[in-house]
Amino acid sequence: YQTKLEFALKLGYSEEQVQLVLNKLGTDALINDILGELVKLGNKTDTDQTVTNANTTVMREASSIESQRSESPLQEDVTEDGDNLRPIVIDGSNVAMSHGNKEVFSCRGIKLAVDWFLERGHKDVTVFVPAWRKEQSRPDALITDQEILRKLEKEKILVFTPSRRVQGRRVVCYDDRFIVKLAFESDGIIVSNDNYRDLANEKPEWKKFIDERLLMYSFVNDKFMPPDDPLGRHGPSLDNFLRKKPIVPEHKKQPCPYGKKCTYGHKCKYYHPERGNQPQRSVADELRAMSR
Repeated sequence: YQTKLEFALKLGYSEEQVQLVLNKLGTDALINDILGELVKLGNKTDTDQTVTNANTTVMREASSIESQRSESPLQEDVTEDGDNLRPIVIDGSNVAMSHGNKEVFSCRGIKLAVDWFLERGHKDVTVFVPAWRKEQSRPDALITDQEILRKLEKEKILVFTPSRRVQGRRVVCYDDRFIVKLAFESDGIIVSNDNYRDLANEKPEWKKFIDERLLMYSFVNDKFMPPDDPLGRHGPSLDNFLRKKPIVPEHKKQPCPYGKKCTYGHKCKYYHPERGNQPQRSVADELRAMSR
């Protein structure tokens, strides 16, 4: 046994491997047989070690990728998406009358709009409604579900704009000015189907803000539906429109229906994948160039 052990150790095999082979072949086995088994055992051990090392490497790489994902800016944006969403300022009168088909001031419409933004994760939602809407419903000013206004006020979502009576006449502050001013100062979004043309003409910065931050909407029964393309089909998506920093990639422009046969050249407003980033002259421009 000692002779066979020393022989195997000189060849680089361990005592455990020799014992395994001798247990299999017996102590009377010949050196050549032992050597053959040691070679087989050595190859098997190397293979197992390679597989083990490969598995360890894969696990380490997966762990590294996972840690990179957790530290990536995109992951932070998704995790803290609530902080990336813009403040919302809702024109309560416009929304309520729209939900009531311009006949009834429907407070339920305001609640539907507020819930839509809260469910998306917006933390800063403000609704402006004239204070006289607290008064009891009259035939010439019908109001439904009026208790919703009080509830939203307690939740610090709804704000009543001031109004008072002077010698029996109601004096009302202009609620649209509150809406535009707060949205402008908070760098938020105005939710309304009103264009605020009078206020846009007052200040150039207000006009630009209204043009870029007005979110229109529709009601389909009790479903509040803003458009997927608030600024047109070539503008940002609704997801990016509502965010301070876009994290959802924008879709490319609509492919040109004429393809390679298009004669508009670089003036074509559609997307041409075959051109890449190279501008292409129109047919008229080509003819002018040739005549020169």
